[in-house]
Amino acid sequence: MSKPANPVTLPLADYSPKHFLLAVVDRVATVTLNRPERKNPLTFDSYRELTDFFRACAMDDEVKTVVVTGAGGNFSSGGDVFEIIGPLIQMDTKGLTAFTRMTGDLVKAMRACPQPIVAAVEGICAGAGAIIAMASDIRLAATGAKVAFLFNKVGLAGCDMGACAILPRIIGQSRASELLYTGRFMTAEEGEKWGFFSRMVTPEQVLPQAQLLAKQIAEGPTFANTMTKRMLAMEWAMSVEEAIEAEAVAQALCMTTEDFARAFEAFSNKRTPVFQGN
Repeated sequence: MSKPANPVTLPLADYSPKHFLLAVVDRVATVTLNRPERKNPLTFDSYRELTDFFRACAMDDEVKTVVVTGAGGNFSSGGDVFEIIGPLIQMDTKGLTAFTRMTGDLVKAMRACPQPIVAAVEGICAGAGAIIAMASDIRLAATGAKVAFLFNKVGLAGCDMGACAILPRIIGQSRASELLYTGRFMTAEEGEKWGFFSRMVTPEQVLPQAQLLAKQIAEGPTFANTMTKRMLAMEWAMSVEEAIEAEAVAQALCMTTEDFARAFEAFSNKRTPVFQGN
């Protein structure tokens, strides 16, 4: 299962994926899951190509942020029942472990991707689709969006692709436990109230608002934004004392950048700083 589905080439602005759509505008890469007739389910190949894409993001300095969305009014229904779940029934333990590690690699790639990721969630967002939204850094919801971690509905544990580690940190242990034990849908209203979504907008506005937010982040100091994402992840496993020390080192590194000097010069001259990412 390690063979690339479609080797990613750089720059990403010129890359043509086989299993999703990609557009790079204003240094924002928009990834669109594009099987709308089936609510954008994932396949073995789309898992691999998405993983390869997020790994490649680290090598493209022209892409500053990423937006993930789905075509046709839905985010993603998760793993394709016939193309994934059916074949899994026939696999042995070795094959199944290779599959679950491959799916987990997507989340690892998203978390390791230096660019902040914004999910624009509309309609159905379930199973592995919910995991992709969860693994993003920021999530915006369209009214009517519904999110479900459906794993127990197919006889599996809720501990899939990092859900038991990440979801409680976003919405709290009790709420995460309820969703993972029952597999029920979380409404957009609940998601906003619980902190899963940053905000809720109309379906027509969810993608434009996500892209606008991504563009605003892209205009910021690239090295500093990457450091913020890295520290947000690393500090989960640190004591407060360790985190303060790690942040002292991280911030000192940011102070060596040209963007830091540009900001001081701009503020001194009462201008808005124009960051250049170095």
